[in-house]
Amino acid sequence: MDKHRADPEVISVSRRGNSIPSTSNVLGTLFRADMTTQWRNRRSLVLMLLVPVIILLSAKTAVDKDVAGAGPYVLAMCLTIGLAASCLMGYTNAVARDRDKGIFQRLRVAPAPTWVIMGSRLLVQLGMIVLISIGVFVVGYYFDHIRLDLAAYALGLLMSLAGAAVFLGMGQLIVGLLKNPETINSTTRLVYLVLIILGIWGGTGALGKQLKQAVTWSPYGTVQKILDASFRPHAWNGETTTALLVSLAYALVFAAIGIRKFQWSGR
Repeated sequence: MDKHRADPEVISVSRRGNSIPSTSNVLGTLFRADMTTQWRNRRSLVLMLLVPVIILLSAKTAVDKDVAGAGPYVLAMCLTIGLAASCLMGYTNAVARDRDKGIFQRLRVAPAPTWVIMGSRLLVQLGMIVLISIGVFVVGYYFDHIRLDLAAYALGLLMSLAGAAVFLGMGQLIVGLLKNPETINSTTRLVYLVLIILGIWGGTGALGKQLKQAVTWSPYGTVQKILDASFRPHAWNGETTTALLVSLAYALVFAAIGIRKFQWSGR
C-alpha cells in the first residue's frame, strides 16, 4: 500500500470506551493524508499545468493582435484542456492505482462512510483545479497580457470548478466501468485525445457544420463555452446558461453511473 495514503488504523475505532470518531474527524484525517500524498507527488501538478501554459504561450501572437477578442477564448480553451488533463488522467488513474493496491478495500473496514472516502479525494482534486486555474490566469496576465476585471476572474474560477465536475464525473465513469489499471490508463488517454482533437478542430467548423454543432454541446464544448462567457460576463446569455445546465447534467449522470458501478476491489 502507498505509505503516504491514509491507513485504516489511523481512523479506526478507539477500543477504549468504544468511542467512534465523528465523520468530520474522519474526513479531516483522510483529507490531510490525501493532501500529504498530493504534496509528495507535486510534480504531477506541474506537469498538468504545463499543458495549458504551453498552449497559452504559443497563442501569444493571436492575443497580442487581439484577433476577434482572442484573449478570453484562448484562456477558456487552455483551461478546458488543463481541466480535462488533471481530472481524466490525474484523478482517474490515481483512483485506479490505489484500488489495485487494495487501499480502498482496506479503508472500507474503517468507520468511514463511502462518501467521506471519495469526498476527501475529490476535495483535494478540486484544490488542484483552483491552483491550475490561478496558474493559467497568472501566465495569461503576465506573458499574454490578458487583463480581466476581478469579477471575470471570480466567475471564471467558479466555472472552472463546474467544468472540473464534468471531467471528474467522466473519470469516475471510466474507473467505475473498468477495473484493470492499464486499461483505464489507456482509455483515459484515448478519451482525452479525442476530446481535445475534436474540441479544437471540430469546434472551428473545419470538420463540417454538423460535427461543429455536436462538439458545441459535447462535454468539452459546454465547458469551454461557460468558461469563455465567464471571462466576458457581458456576453453571458441564455445559450450560455443552457450550456451550464448541460454541463451540470453531464457531471451528475457521469458521476451517478460511475459511483454506482464502482467496485472497491480491483480483483
